[in-house]
Amino acid sequence: MNHQVGKWVFGVSVGLLAAYYAYQWAADAGPDIQRQQEEKAVIESRLQLKTLLDIGTLTIVDPLLPDRKVGKAYVFTVGNGWEVSGFYRRSEQDLWHPYLATVNRNFRITHLKISDSALLHRDGEGVLEVLP
Repeated sequence: MNHQVGKWVFGVSVGLLAAYYAYQWAADAGPDIQRQQEEKAVIESRLQLKTLLDIGTLTIVDPLLPDRKVGKAYVFTVGNGWEVSGFYRRSEQDLWHPYLATVNRNFRITHLKISDSALLHRDGEGVLEVLP
């Protein structure tokens, strides 16, 4: 009879423990908050990229608008902000140009690296670094 009670107590204990951990995992808001911040960093970097480059209409591929045919785009946490990578082009005939934007906690681009020979003459006021 003690084995029957012991099995029952063990089963209920394991069930309650599993239910508790499942609830904690489902109720954890950390990943959702991080995802929202990453999305905001990408959206803000997209808007600022258009302003900083100031070259008219851009088609942008970034982590929120992926196109695997063009290349992979990432957003990841770095120090006190994020790095957002992607590609842009000015028209259908233009080649895709890669970019890497460093975004701070205030969602402002602090550094931008691009590979676009058409912009070699621009300096971007210390923010834009053009790679040949």
